[in-house]
Amino acid sequence: MSKDTIFSRRNWLLASGLAGTVQLLGLKYSIAKNLSAKTPPLTKEEISAIETAIGKKGNYNEGQSVHTTPLPRNDLKLTIKGEPVPIPFGFGGWVSIKKTVDGKSAVLMSDTVLLEEEVNPLISAAQASGLEIGAIHNHFFYEQPRIFYMHLHGMGTPEDLAKKFASTIKDAKISPKNQPAPASLPAVTAKDLFDLSTLDGAVKYTGIVNGPTYKYTVGRDDLSVIAMGAEMTSAIGLNSWASFAGDKESAHIAGDIAMLEGEVNAVIKVLRENNLEVVALHNHMFGENPRIIFLHYYGRGPALTLATGFRQALNILGTIPTKNLHPTH
Repeated sequence: MSKDTIFSRRNWLLASGLAGTVQLLGLKYSIAKNLSAKTPPLTKEEISAIETAIGKKGNYNEGQSVHTTPLPRNDLKLTIKGEPVPIPFGFGGWVSIKKTVDGKSAVLMSDTVLLEEEVNPLISAAQASGLEIGAIHNHFFYEQPRIFYMHLHGMGTPEDLAKKFASTIKDAKISPKNQPAPASLPAVTAKDLFDLSTLDGAVKYTGIVNGPTYKYTVGRDDLSVIAMGAEMTSAIGLNSWASFAGDKESAHIAGDIAMLEGEVNAVIKVLRENNLEVVALHNHMFGENPRIIFLHYYGRGPALTLATGFRQALNILGTIPTKNLHPTH
C-alpha cells in the first residue's frame, strides 16, 4: 500500500466512519473535544522541512500546533469600486499544516488567491501533485482585476505535504520564488487612520495592524471541529474575520463568518440589517464534523458603524440551540 493511499482523505473517512457515527449518536461535540486534546505538536525538524520545501519562513502557532506560510499577491494592484485597496485587506493566501489528533498523519489546508486565468492551471497542478480541491469561489464584489480563491487540502507527512504543495505552485505566481518583494509599507498605518480603541470596544476583540489595514480574527472556541482526523482551529482556517481599509470616516470592511448550518440565515439577516452586503456563501473543506459554512461580506461607511455590524453577526454564533441547527423541511 502506498503512502498516498494510507494518508488519503477518502480512506480516512471510509475507515473511521467517524463523522457519520458521531452525528448519529448525537455526540459530535463531546467526542471532538476528547480527540482534540491529543493533537501533537510539529517538531522543529518537521517545521524546518516544511519551510525548506516551500522556500519561505512561516509562522508556528504553538497553542494550536499549526504552521502557516503566508502567500500574499504582492504582484497585484487591486481596486474596489475603482478605489485602490492594499493587499493585506484580503488578498493574501496561506497554506497551513498540522498533525491529526492521533499523530499518525498530518493535514494541509490552503487558500490561494488567483486571477481567473490562473484557476484551472493550478487545479491541474494540484491534482498532479496529489492534492485535492476543496472549494473555488469569490470573496469580493466590485474588485478589479477579478479574483478567485481556491482551497486545497491533502493528507500525508508534514514534509511530503509541503513538497506536494511546493510542486503544485512552482510555476504559479503565488509561489514565494515568483513573487516580487513586498512594497514598502506606507508611513501612515491603521493606527493613524482609525480609532483602534473605539473599534476594539465595538468588536470586543483586539485586532492586528498590518500597514494601513486593521484585522480581527475570531475563532469558534465554542466548537471542536474535526476534518480529515485533525482539529480545525482558527489558525488553520476555522475563524470569522473582519478587515478594515480606508479611514475612520470612510472605511471598507471585508470578511468571513464561520457558521453552523442553522446559523446561516440568522447571520445573513443581521448583516443585511446593518447594510453589509453578502458576497458569497460556501464550504471551505470536505468531511468536517460538524459541517461549517462560510459567508463573505463587504461594506462601506464609517468604520465604527461597520464594526458594529460585524459584532452583531458574531453575537449570533453559538446562540442557536443544537436542535434547531438541522431543521426539517
